[in-house]
Amino acid sequence: MMNANETYEHILDCKGVYKSFGGTHALQDVQLQVKKGEVHALLGENGAGKSTLMKIIIGLQKQDAGEIFFEGKPYNANDPAEAIRAGISMIHQELNPEPYLSIAESIFLKREDTFHHTPFLNKKETNRRAVELLKQYNLNMNPKALMESLTLAQMQMIEILKAVSCNARLVIMDEPTSSLDSEETERLFKTIRNLKEQGVTIIYISHRMEEIFQICDSYSVFRDGHFIGTGKVDQISVNELITMMVGRKVENIFPKVDCPAGDVVFKAEGLCGKGFHDISFEVRAGEIVGFSGLVGSGRSETMRAIFGLDPLTSGKMYLNGKEIKIKSPRSAISKGIAMINEDRKNYGLCLFRSIRENISLPNLPARQKGFLLNQRREKNECRVVAKTLTVKMASIESQAYSLSGGNQQKVVIAKWVMASPKLLILDEPTRGVDVGAKSEIHALMSKFASEGMAIIMVSSELPEVMGMSDRILIYHEGRINGEVMRADILNASVNQETILSKEFGGR
Repeated sequence: MMNANETYEHILDCKGVYKSFGGTHALQDVQLQVKKGEVHALLGENGAGKSTLMKIIIGLQKQDAGEIFFEGKPYNANDPAEAIRAGISMIHQELNPEPYLSIAESIFLKREDTFHHTPFLNKKETNRRAVELLKQYNLNMNPKALMESLTLAQMQMIEILKAVSCNARLVIMDEPTSSLDSEETERLFKTIRNLKEQGVTIIYISHRMEEIFQICDSYSVFRDGHFIGTGKVDQISVNELITMMVGRKVENIFPKVDCPAGDVVFKAEGLCGKGFHDISFEVRAGEIVGFSGLVGSGRSETMRAIFGLDPLTSGKMYLNGKEIKIKSPRSAISKGIAMINEDRKNYGLCLFRSIRENISLPNLPARQKGFLLNQRREKNECRVVAKTLTVKMASIESQAYSLSGGNQQKVVIAKWVMASPKLLILDEPTRGVDVGAKSEIHALMSKFASEGMAIIMVSSELPEVMGMSDRILIYHEGRINGEVMRADILNASVNQETILSKEFGGR
């Protein structure tokens, strides 16, 4: 895709970029140089300025000062359509596909084939072009299939095809693996390597450090709106990168505290439902039980059923030795079961409500007398729990959408901590969260466990599930296919390959 006569070294060169929102300086004298044909990691905590610069590059925002050069020429996009025409495309973390469009229609949206420049669509030609593109990237999909029928991983791949079909020479990927399992991530990496071989440059934004060292050639680090440094990935360590990102040493990303397990708090016997079969396990007080498996293996489906979001077809559940029947989340909450959903924006937060309202929402009945709410008590208790969880906020009355991803997740955790649950289910607790906030959330999990709370953690990140669990239950195709103890991980008799093998059905 590159012109052999091009002589510029950097496909993208940002110099002295500034951007402010009111009195807040989002970017201050930021630099970013990306060589053509490389995978360049853009790193930093939430709020570091990464997204702001990317929005400027794709034409969603305007810089206050500074210059941007693309392919050696001054560049300034007024909107995303103009950026795409110039050769720059971005795949956003939050996918928003049109559910009732076909794969072909989605790929060529607003670039449809028509009959001889008439308004009538030539669907046959659009499907033919889609088939060629799917074959080129070894994707076995029917171009007529509706987007709503695809998995998140497949939707992610269609977004990539949409980008390259526009002849994009620079593709920005924002947290592209946040919803993918290990198998799907590897498929994505193969596609990225394929793009790289064709001369496409990738800016790769991720909080998963292991991915940076697996797929990226170079890196740039932002912190608090400033450019901190750049270099080759193979010339720096994980700890050095983390220190650059957070401005301090993060001693332990997985601060697991070993504490004695108490009595059995929750027990499941032969649970069956949509996506899972014959699931039996128990969780003790002070214990963190990790659930590992590929996306769609039944982990999250089991948790949804336990919390009453989906029905059980058979099986029994016990809480503190007594059989319980849960028909709805309200029923689960009343019995002392809380769940943090993997999709905090759609299911965990009321984004345009205050932090106080979000924290107190499931806890209002305990703070009411009849129809009257003790507002002073509510505000004080919300402030205390937010402080305990170190939520970084301007005020308890600030709206939830104004927070970074890590602080939004802390607000979700805060509302359930305030409810003092007996069992806390955490489904992907650090998805889309930066490394500093990730360490803080893990520390909170250890704190809750040390206070006697029973915790279930579902995670697609093997380092996380191995680093924070007392026991790991491994799912394969809706069933538990193995159990790993923390002691086995610490003495190195079990590693990531062992768990992956069981996730794929091995014994």
